[in-house]
Amino acid sequence: MIPRIHKRGKHTIGLLYYLYGPGTHEEHTDPHLVASWDNGAPDPGRDDAATLVQLQRLLDQPVENIAPSRRPKKHVWHLSVRNAAEDLILTDEEWGDIARRMVAAAGIDDPDDGAGCRWAAVRHADDHIHIIATLVREDGYKPELDGDALRVQAEARLLEAELGLRRLNQGDGTAAKRPTSAERHKAERQGRQRTAREELRESVRRAVAGADSEQEFFDRLAAAGLLIRRRTAPSGDLLGYTVALPDDRNADQEPVFFSGSTLAPDLSLPRIRERFSANAPGRDRDTATDRTSGTAHISPSAARRRATTAIWQAVLVLDQGDDGQIAAHLAAAGEVLDALAKTSAAHTRRELSEAAFAFERATRSHIRAERGHHRALRRAARDLVHGGPALGRGEDSATTAMLIDMAFFLVTAAAHWHAKKHHAQQAAAARQTAEHLRTAYRLAAPRYLGVLHRRGRRLSQPLRRKHAAHLRQAIPELAEQILAEPGWYALAATLTDAEHAGHDPAALLTEAAARRELDTADSISDVLVWRLRRIADLPADASAMPPHTTAAPTTTRGTARRTAKGKDRSGKTR
Repeated sequence: MIPRIHKRGKHTIGLLYYLYGPGTHEEHTDPHLVASWDNGAPDPGRDDAATLVQLQRLLDQPVENIAPSRRPKKHVWHLSVRNAAEDLILTDEEWGDIARRMVAAAGIDDPDDGAGCRWAAVRHADDHIHIIATLVREDGYKPELDGDALRVQAEARLLEAELGLRRLNQGDGTAAKRPTSAERHKAERQGRQRTAREELRESVRRAVAGADSEQEFFDRLAAAGLLIRRRTAPSGDLLGYTVALPDDRNADQEPVFFSGSTLAPDLSLPRIRERFSANAPGRDRDTATDRTSGTAHISPSAARRRATTAIWQAVLVLDQGDDGQIAAHLAAAGEVLDALAKTSAAHTRRELSEAAFAFERATRSHIRAERGHHRALRRAARDLVHGGPALGRGEDSATTAMLIDMAFFLVTAAAHWHAKKHHAQQAAAARQTAEHLRTAYRLAAPRYLGVLHRRGRRLSQPLRRKHAAHLRQAIPELAEQILAEPGWYALAATLTDAEHAGHDPAALLTEAAARRELDTADSISDVLVWRLRRIADLPADASAMPPHTTAAPTTTRGTARRTAKGKDRSGKTR
């Protein structure tokens, strides 16, 4: 159940015309009263003798009874209450009870006091009602409505439990503003999957991901094709900005602009500047990954490897850091996901975009981020943007799978942290993000794990037994589970590659396993494959490696001796 308090208005009759009218595209059916402040209130929907003007005059009567100087400038209060599509259809009586409890919770009406405001609840669809009220009480005083939104949300949670409706999470006031019903209907008419507000929020998030300055931010907005207006002070200082989609117009064919703060609380110019200040000159900066000049080049695969490392460090912070540091890392992790979605190949782009879209809710809470702790992640986002798009093949695409695998652990850790802090909406958003990442991983990884799987199956039995012994030594509690997984062959091939690269497989396994718990992974083998290939600096795309790395030396002493006698150090036969 979603209760939503709309902007206050000046004209009671105007809202009544909308509630009893056909809607913006004939979506209103059978408009009628289900409850009101007075059981005898006229119902223009079911009573042919009743008119909208009669109902308006009765609602406005307490307002008219006080001096004009005491009347509220905007006296019309409007609340809509909507159920989920899968909920049972409620009766008029049930909706009437919901309306009475909502106005009591908001402070509009107090049945025990007998001096509340006048209100009416109109139903014109199966799944929702609208409540209109006028903000002067019967005794001439104005109602106390501070915190009305929080109170109706709390009442909605109680009603969900009592009526067996879909249970929603309690909000905390940090979410981005929901699109209005008018915006949703407009998007439907235009064939858009998302409203203009949501598209702009996504575009602005991607523009700020890893950006180092206001100029770079605005350049990215322009490159994305957005219309931009900058608000400046008389001194010339920039105060804010608004953006619009070129094809989103109002009735006068003018672009519909949104300020950053109306898109999301952290997209206002002052909040965006906080991100830039963390990378200001004089701070500790990694020059190897700094792309401010735009002259350095980084490949998509190198950018993804660096992002994987940065995300791993962020996972450690989520496990062990303080709240301010964690909040900063979550905000910056959102930038990494935005940058990854922006530069991903076509076959993973949709799921990664959905993941970034969902995680946006998990990046904000009432815990204030301690900026400066997130520099590595912001540089990782910047590297991804400057590295450019991965084309869905080779090392670029394989390192995308590696990065998605690590990002999954980060958002899972984020869900645990938010749940521990009782951030219900943020925890749910992180869990939703994890599901999108899981799907994206399944699209990105099989091609590269398949190569390793085939190599692993071709390894000799003695070599596989040796790697199994390494596994039992390094991770005794999970070894048998891993050996039974289909991914064991890919892990064995990776251990062989690592050994040929000069690493100790047992030590490498111990290091990879110690970095974080593994038993929550869908495939422990997959997780270890990517960790080992990153730690040992092995190519993520094993098909690019020379064939000799698939088998460790298994020669007998005689063979080794003949080899030593028959060839010199250059490999030429003597």
